[in-house]
Amino acid sequence: MSIPVFRKKTSVALLLSLAIAPHASALTLEDLAKRLDALEKQNTQLIQENSKLREAVAQTNDKVEAAVIATESIADSSSGIQKLANFADKTTIGGYGEVHYNNLSGKGGASDKDEIDFHRFVLFFGHEFTDSIRFFSELELEHSLAGEGKEGEVELEQAYIDFDLNDHHTARAGLFMLPIGIINETHEPPTFYGTERNPIEKNIIPATWWEAGAGLHGQLGHGLSYDVYVHSGLAVPNSFKIRSGRQKVSEAKANDPAATARLKYTGIPGLEVALTAQHQQDMGQGLVDGLDSGNLIETHAVWSTGPFTLKALYAAWDIDGSAVEAAGADKQKGFYLEPSYQLSEKFGVFARFNQWDNKAGSNSGSAKDSEKEQWDLGVNYWPHEDVVIKADYQYQNNDDGKDQNGLNIGVGYQF
Repeated sequence: MSIPVFRKKTSVALLLSLAIAPHASALTLEDLAKRLDALEKQNTQLIQENSKLREAVAQTNDKVEAAVIATESIADSSSGIQKLANFADKTTIGGYGEVHYNNLSGKGGASDKDEIDFHRFVLFFGHEFTDSIRFFSELELEHSLAGEGKEGEVELEQAYIDFDLNDHHTARAGLFMLPIGIINETHEPPTFYGTERNPIEKNIIPATWWEAGAGLHGQLGHGLSYDVYVHSGLAVPNSFKIRSGRQKVSEAKANDPAATARLKYTGIPGLEVALTAQHQQDMGQGLVDGLDSGNLIETHAVWSTGPFTLKALYAAWDIDGSAVEAAGADKQKGFYLEPSYQLSEKFGVFARFNQWDNKAGSNSGSAKDSEKEQWDLGVNYWPHEDVVIKADYQYQNNDDGKDQNGLNIGVGYQF
């Protein structure tokens, strides 16, 4: 903005023009002096006002520039917030955990157990890269404290990526839970009865069981789904205990991979029926003489009608090799039956009969008295659908007479 400025020359010129105007003869020198003073005052006032206006314009420009910068900053901030919101919308965080108290009395040579343990603390992290590419992971701390000489372990139980091929079929690669049994894939404390996981899915299957590999899963229609994977295998030691063969994908021996396939039917409301088969050509990864191929068959059914649910599961190993046969561990099998009744939204009761044998081979006298039986009777209380308090009594009747009987109490959660 510009403001006209009157200088002294302008005033003089104006004075001269007045002097030669038609009425100039009527003016005296005193009048002209007075008019000149008035014009000088007006000129000075205009100069001052012009200066003030220039300052105001400069200040306005500064404010406009600051407003533009602030607007740009807000826009950048909004963009960052939007990016954060988009990330949060595509990322999931969850977890579960449970603490156990066991008060068991041993007999026949079995030890007593009086122990409290924060059994597991687990965090889930997942992210959706696109509508068809997703990541999921599960990180666990077992027994509260890990490190040299400590009871606990830090374990990466899942870390895989799913690639949707179409609406019905998905490819999976990474580290994942195997599709075997009832609780191997779904084992959050509020989802099952009993403080401890059942001994069949612990000693025969053995849950929780994860491997690294790749494969496919999807829907075949009419309630039928499938899973098929090629993955790392067990490295069973010369004790031939299946559970001890889990490598947990920690620099795992990969001389001999394994393959697992499952068919599952859920076409009738309240019913789930599944059949899983696994084959591994060398159960010892070439490290145990007399231990060769192994095959696992697992089948289960879950039937729910109203508040009543019945679960049944059977699993069996058939293992080849002269050493494993001599130990009677070439056949390892077990089953359980579990009826439960939910009295209300908060209370449920259950009973479970378990029978298993890790030395069920018929060609060895060393397998004598190896069958085990356990009854579990108890109650679950859910103060919230994702929080559970459990209490149950276990009673064992093992062939070798080494029994542990007593009370188990647990508190668990998921989110």
